[in-house]
Amino acid sequence: MDEITPQSTNSVKEFRAGFVAIIGEPNVGKSTLMNSLIGQKISIVTPKPQTTRHKVLGIFTNEESQVIFLDTPGLLKPKYRLQEAMMNSARAAMNDADLVLVMIDAVRAKNSSAKEHELEFQLLQSITKSAYLLINKIDAVEKQDLLPVIAEFSAHYPFKEVFPISALNNQGTSELLATIAKELPVHPPFYPSDSISEQSERFFVSEIIREKIFEKYREEIPYSTTVDIVQFKEEKGSKDEIHAEIYVERDSQKGILIGKKGLALKEIGQLARKDIEQLLGRPVFLKLFVKVRKNWREDDNWLKRLGYSE
Repeated sequence: MDEITPQSTNSVKEFRAGFVAIIGEPNVGKSTLMNSLIGQKISIVTPKPQTTRHKVLGIFTNEESQVIFLDTPGLLKPKYRLQEAMMNSARAAMNDADLVLVMIDAVRAKNSSAKEHELEFQLLQSITKSAYLLINKIDAVEKQDLLPVIAEFSAHYPFKEVFPISALNNQGTSELLATIAKELPVHPPFYPSDSISEQSERFFVSEIIREKIFEKYREEIPYSTTVDIVQFKEEKGSKDEIHAEIYVERDSQKGILIGKKGLALKEIGQLARKDIEQLLGRPVFLKLFVKVRKNWREDDNWLKRLGYSE
């Protein structure tokens, strides 16, 4: 992580600030949790697994602390280079963090074994910092079903705290945030108090477009797709002009993405533009182009260009 110059503060004697990594399997609610704790949508959220590909940074600041959350891609055994880069991003977040939050799905955990979470436990063995276990989606299970889950996971790893929560409904999240703040080191804030992320507007625009693709298409289309913002021109007194290139791996995928007479792509653009304008607080002209780049998920140079690897 690049060196960050701390921001000065005189409001509190022992101000606490630090980095908190959120890790877990795909689709357990990591992005929903960070958005909930920040109080604003930072990470894109869809019902499909592996939506998050980058390490996304979100910042919560109050008078006593600054918590810098690192939302990470879902943990999995990589099948191609993009997934390897995603796993490296999760490892990097854990190494950068002062505290690690391991999130599991209460429904899945109730019907499975902690042994099925070997990736989480392997990664935890490589760190010396504290880790909390978050059991998410508790609104979908009975309370008595949680006790065996807590006992089994605690037997596999000495979690410092265990929090049953519902990220979607904000159950247990206030207590979690308060406990996290106390865990962080005494340190001045790293970012100005009004910052909510360090990612650029270009990054969030590309993520919004990718979110709409995940929401609309099934099967392999979302996973074979990436978005590159090639023009972001701010115009005073006029609409910002944004051009985005959507890459797929095969010609057949390009046809599906564009749709008959371009109607499918037009719908993606309309949905994305609405959210982009809400994010930026100003009108935009959004132009989408679809291109084929065969096997881009296995191309190290392209992964680096698209920001998936260092």
